[in-house]
Amino acid sequence: FITRARKEGIRDFGACMSPTTAFYILQGLETLPLRMQKHVDNTRTVAQFLVEQDGIDEVVYPELGTHPDHAMTRDLMPRGVGAVLAFNIAGGRESGRKFIESLELFSHLANVGDAKSLVIHPASTTHHRMSRDDLTIAGIGEGTIRLSVGLEDPNDLTEDLRQALKRSQR
Repeated sequence: FITRARKEGIRDFGACMSPTTAFYILQGLETLPLRMQKHVDNTRTVAQFLVEQDGIDEVVYPELGTHPDHAMTRDLMPRGVGAVLAFNIAGGRESGRKFIESLELFSHLANVGDAKSLVIHPASTTHHRMSRDDLTIAGIGEGTIRLSVGLEDPNDLTEDLRQALKRSQR
């Protein structure tokens, strides 16, 4: 609608938006702080869960004390750093593939920021044509898993991760 408005010389972009669209945008903005806090809280729970699991080599989330930017993150983003984290699963590409295939609650999608939890294993999907050396140069391990944590119950999320991790390490 912005492109159309500019072509027609309209400066008030609201004039190009339907009332229903405006309502949904406003409704989404009004609840955004609540949703983001739930995303962050869930991600903290998931990150801590992953840190404690056998079969996980590393968890990359700036709120963890092991992250090189932890102190800066704590100062600049005291309410949280968001809902995306990565971890490296033991066993490389094959374990990563098994892990993804074993998840039941997480959706296997490459995007981030959804209300539902999403997962991707770059080495077997978006970066599957890259060699191990090229993955390393790109900062991706063969067992790297990326999560975008959604609004589901955190106990359901960790249980899904637990059972998938167990299956992936067989």
